[in-house]
Amino acid sequence: MIRTVIVDVETTGMSAQRGGRVIEVGAVAIVGGSIVDEFDTLIDTGAAISYGAFRVHGISEEMLVGKPLSCDVWKNFLGFVGNALLVAHNAAFDSSFVRHEVALLGERLPNNWHCTVRLARRHLPHLPNHKLDTVYRHLFGALPSALRRHRALDDARLAARIWLELGKK
Repeated sequence: MIRTVIVDVETTGMSAQRGGRVIEVGAVAIVGGSIVDEFDTLIDTGAAISYGAFRVHGISEEMLVGKPLSCDVWKNFLGFVGNALLVAHNAAFDSSFVRHEVALLGERLPNNWHCTVRLARRHLPHLPNHKLDTVYRHLFGALPSALRRHRALDDARLAARIWLELGKK
């Protein structure tokens, strides 16, 4: 069975190349069409969080105090994903940050990435946009009531359902 891991990150800014860091990573592992495992943690990078990023995800620097350090998180993440196919909603964004964090450890992440935005554009071209919320609502109706939008694990769970559903088409 093929293991697929859907990944979402929350960051300090909009670009890893401009010093942005990952402060939360969430991942959902799928095997045979079912979620079999999850990975989720806040990360203490010591980096300042831009106001724009804070407005999106609501993660403050105070929330990160005492959380695991990047070096520990990304070593564990690499073990979690192994050689799985990786998927993200807007994979270019998430993969650039994940690859940057892994590179800071002196490691590589050679896994292939797929994008649920691209998949949604191909299968649902009539939607007004292909944001995670829009695609999810189109496919499944209302968002889950306990959802924490723009938090890594919850967004990874939404993207996982989208991946599974659009994979049927």
